[in-house]
Amino acid sequence: MVYTILDCYTDEPAGLGVPPYLGTYPRYIAGYLNEDVSYITIDDLRLWKKHNSIVKDTRLSQKTDITTYNLTINYNNIKNILDGTDTLIVVLGVHVPGKYLSAMPGTLHEVIPMIKDLKCKKILTGPAVFGTQLFGGRFFEKADLSVFDKVDYSMFNFPYNKVKEYAIDGAKIIKQILDIRMIEIETGHGCDIGHCSFCTEPIKNKVEFRDKEDVLKEVIEFYKLGCRYFRLGKQTCFYTFPYAIELLKDIREKCPDIKVLHIDNVNPVKVVMDKNHEITKAIVKYCTSGNIAAFGVESFDKEVCKQNTLNSTPKIAYEATKILNKYGAERGEDGMPRFLPGINIIFGLRGETKKTHEENMFWLKKIYDDGLMMRRINIRQVAIFEGTSLFENGKDKFLRKNKKYYWKWRNDIRQNIDWPMLQRITPKGTVLKDCYAEIYDGNTTFCRQFGTYPLIVGVKGRLELKKFYDLEVTSHMLRSLVGKVAKKNELEPIKTYID
Repeated sequence: MVYTILDCYTDEPAGLGVPPYLGTYPRYIAGYLNEDVSYITIDDLRLWKKHNSIVKDTRLSQKTDITTYNLTINYNNIKNILDGTDTLIVVLGVHVPGKYLSAMPGTLHEVIPMIKDLKCKKILTGPAVFGTQLFGGRFFEKADLSVFDKVDYSMFNFPYNKVKEYAIDGAKIIKQILDIRMIEIETGHGCDIGHCSFCTEPIKNKVEFRDKEDVLKEVIEFYKLGCRYFRLGKQTCFYTFPYAIELLKDIREKCPDIKVLHIDNVNPVKVVMDKNHEITKAIVKYCTSGNIAAFGVESFDKEVCKQNTLNSTPKIAYEATKILNKYGAERGEDGMPRFLPGINIIFGLRGETKKTHEENMFWLKKIYDDGLMMRRINIRQVAIFEGTSLFENGKDKFLRKNKKYYWKWRNDIRQNIDWPMLQRITPKGTVLKDCYAEIYDGNTTFCRQFGTYPLIVGVKGRLELKKFYDLEVTSHMLRSLVGKVAKKNELEPIKTYID
C-alpha cells in the first residue's frame, strides 16, 4: 500500500501546525502507518495545480506568494507521487482570525476541487472531523464531503500508549521538508478545571498526560535529525504536567545545542499557587528567552467570569502577571525578556455589556501603570461550537448584541495598551538576535525570531530570505517593529534533516 499525507496545516488554541511550526497530526499518522510515506503540503499541491510546479521569484513590487512558500523535497514530482498513491490522507483544520505571515492553511473548498479526480482512496482527518471553521470559528465551512471515502476520527486523536511509538517513527517526515521547522511537542490534553462556556477541550479529551520519558525521547529523536527549535505546546496548561521541571531539565541536558525551547498555554490559577513558583523559576532557567505563557483570562469582567464559569478571576490574572514579571522580566540572550505572560481576551460571552470593556481596560491599564509587562494581548470574537454550554445557552446572542463595538474596543486596547507596552518590552536600540527573514512585501523584508508568538520586524530593503539576522529596533507599530540589520549571522540555518 502506498500512502501520501497531505498537510493542509492545522491551527488550534492548543496546538500549532502552520509553518514554521510542524504539527503533531501528520507526524503521528506517518508513525501509525509504519511505512515510508510521501509527505506533501498544500503549498506543493497549489504549485502543481496552479503553477505547473514552477517556482518564480517575486518582482520588487510584489509580495512573496505565501500560498506556495512552504514546499517539500517532493514539490516538482507531485503528479507522479499522487498518480502512484493508493491512499491520500488529508490533514485539515481551522483558521485563526489573524493574518498568517508565511503560510496559508488549506480549506475544504480549496482542497476538494484539486483532489477530486485523483484515482486513489481519500481520507479526511485532523480537527476537520468535527467540522471546519474559518477565521477562528466565525464562519462555518459547508462542503460536500462525498469526495472522501472516509472521515477518520481515529487518526485525529491517538491514545497516548500508541503515540509513544508513532511520535518516534513519524519524526522521519522532517527529512522531506526543505526549510527549518519549529517542532510542536505534545505533553498532554484535557483541562482539570474545564468549565469555560465556549471551550471544546472537555468535549474532545479527558485529562491525560504523556509519560515524561516518551516526550523526552521524541525531542531527542528530532534533535538527532537536526532540529533545534521546539515548543512544548498542545496542552491547556503546562503547569499541570506532573514532571514539568524534570522534563525541562532533561531536555537541556540531552540536547545541549538547542536554540529555542518554549511553552504555550498556562492557567493563571496554577501560577499563583505557592508550590508552583518552582515551575516558573525552572521555565526561566531551562527555557530560552522570548518565552510566553498564554493566559486564558478571556475577560476581566467579574459578571462575565461568573456567567461563563471562566477558569480565572481578574485578581488572579493580575497576580499571575506579577509573578511572571518577578522571575521572567530580565532580558535574555535573544534580546527579549525571558518569560512573560500573554493575555487572551474574548468578546461575545454571556453577560457581556459595555462595562465589560471598561473592566478589561481598567485591569490592562493597571498592569501597565504598575510597571509590569505583557508580551501580547490576543483579542478575538468568540467561536461558538456545538456541544459547549455557550452553544446550548445563548449561542451568539451577546456576540450579535455587541458586535458593533468590537472593533472600537479592540482598537482602544491596541492604541492605549499594546503600543506603549511594546515600547517597554523592546525599546529603541534593542537588538533582537537570530531573526529569520521570511517574506517580502514590496521592498520590505519581514523577519521574526523562532518561538512562541514572536514579534514581526519589518526591515527596509530585500534581505536574502531564509537567513538569520540580528536586528536593531528603530521604531514601533501597534503590534510589530521596524528595524535595521545590526549584524548578519555567519551561521547558516540548520536544515539538513538527514540520518
